[in-house]
Amino acid sequence: MDNKPQIQKSEQVRLEKFTFLMMLVLVSLLFVLLLLPFWGAIFWACIIGLIFSPMYQRLLRMGKPKPNLAALASLLFCFVIGIIPSLFVIISFFREGSSLYNRLKSGDFDLAGRIEQIQTAFPSINKFFNRFDLDINTIQEQLSDFALTASGYIAQNAISLGQGTLQFFIALGLMLYMAFFMLRDGDKIVELLVRALPLGDEREYLLINKFAEVVRATVKGNLLVAAVQGMLGGFIFWVLDIHGALLWGVVMTLLSLIPVIGAGLIWGPVAIYLFAIGEWSQGMILVAFGAGVIGLVDNILRPLLVGRDTKLPDYIVLLSTLGGFSLFGINGFVLGPLVAALFIAFWEIFIREFNTSKSSNSNENSA
Repeated sequence: MDNKPQIQKSEQVRLEKFTFLMMLVLVSLLFVLLLLPFWGAIFWACIIGLIFSPMYQRLLRMGKPKPNLAALASLLFCFVIGIIPSLFVIISFFREGSSLYNRLKSGDFDLAGRIEQIQTAFPSINKFFNRFDLDINTIQEQLSDFALTASGYIAQNAISLGQGTLQFFIALGLMLYMAFFMLRDGDKIVELLVRALPLGDEREYLLINKFAEVVRATVKGNLLVAAVQGMLGGFIFWVLDIHGALLWGVVMTLLSLIPVIGAGLIWGPVAIYLFAIGEWSQGMILVAFGAGVIGLVDNILRPLLVGRDTKLPDYIVLLSTLGGFSLFGINGFVLGPLVAALFIAFWEIFIREFNTSKSSNSNENSA
């Protein structure tokens, strides 16, 4: 019996499958490239969908299921408690940054002179820098240039923000539009992913649940900690009559997304300056408040809200967050811990399912 037709048919089937898979990859890559300009809006739409999904499900259970109304109500709640306050803070931040740039440019705020005051008050600083072969004058010039460049960047973006208001609101509308469908059709999207991915249903549900768990914990935990630390930092700066309290509060909020070291990068140098100019009482109040209140928020809330829910050690959260910032920018505070959590989840699945032979052999040897 001649097996040639069967062999040719199997080869043809294999070629067709290979060609189809290659076309599938190509079309998928082209589709990703199409969506790339809207990456930020899609990313945060997915985040909103994940965070407000429990609220959407509760609204559905309250009465006759009306998915569209429940999704709209969830989005309205998100807009009121999250987006409107964020817009107010962003506008105030750019306004304060522009004011600081004008003060630096006019010489009203002399950063170099203030650094010299710190040098005079603490001569040991020079010895410390000399030990590491660092020139304090060069550092002083670099800090002055950096302050002028950073504040100038904020001022320029304040102008471009005004000019690009339409573009900004289009992106915001696109994000909310996508978030509506993420809320309403989230379960269907998950089912479609489970059907499409060839990883096994049990593993896929485990990984998707881990993904949702980490995103919710990271976003809610980090944003809450950062907002509390920023508000506390801005409050103490306002109480001590330090100029630009709102600006520095926003900066502390952004830096607080970095675990452990965030807000201290602002209030620490300011406290040193207060000591240098003889304001010992204000300096002591700032140090006590910074270490005892702002630092305590990070030490207590972050492990509870982020580390516990993501089931990641504190040092992994810190390293993955810093790595996320370096690779993905501001979105890295979510993507960094997410990648770390998925890395651990994949290895746990591998050890449990694919490395059982070693454990069974060790059990047999011990027996």
